[in-house]
Amino acid sequence: MAGRFDTLPGGGAAVALDDVEISILRSLAVQLMELIGPGDEPAEDADPLAALFAEGPSRPPSDPALKRLFPDAYGDDSEELRAAASDFRRYTENDLRARKREDALVVVRALDALSTETAGEGAAVLKLTADESRAWLGALNDLRLTIGTRLEVTDEEGEQLYRLPDSDPRKPMVMAYLWLGALQESLIETLMS
Repeated sequence: MAGRFDTLPGGGAAVALDDVEISILRSLAVQLMELIGPGDEPAEDADPLAALFAEGPSRPPSDPALKRLFPDAYGDDSEELRAAASDFRRYTENDLRARKREDALVVVRALDALSTETAGEGAAVLKLTADESRAWLGALNDLRLTIGTRLEVTDEEGEQLYRLPDSDPRKPMVMAYLWLGALQESLIETLMS
């Protein structure tokens, strides 16, 4: 699974993915959306101004992966900073959650369209617009943060991940983590060229 993104005209990117890669990416993106949660969608007749000022949670999530995706803005060194972080979270987390859900949904939709176009043909070329590429970059980052948190990856043990024995139960997730990192790096290089 060594797909690399290539540049497309107009700032987009393309990558060849096989059926297994499509399935893994789609599954991970769906799991990410489930972790983030459904969100509060305003009713069609809801006041758009009221929705703009809707308040979100004021406390950090208890799940370590969600805490990593939605960290405190100022840390918790003092009562004053905790209060400022709480206010910041209350007014920004709903939008951040919505953006992360939308990024993951862009991934799922692109993969679903690719699967429909190439059903049973093996590898297929995924072509993304510039906006879709940015959404993919955000989703890949969120996936890596989530998996890295679940695996309790630290900077010190990064090299050791490559040497895990096949018998280690973390091996499949480590392989996904490393593969997502390679995809993310390739996409960054493509978008910067």
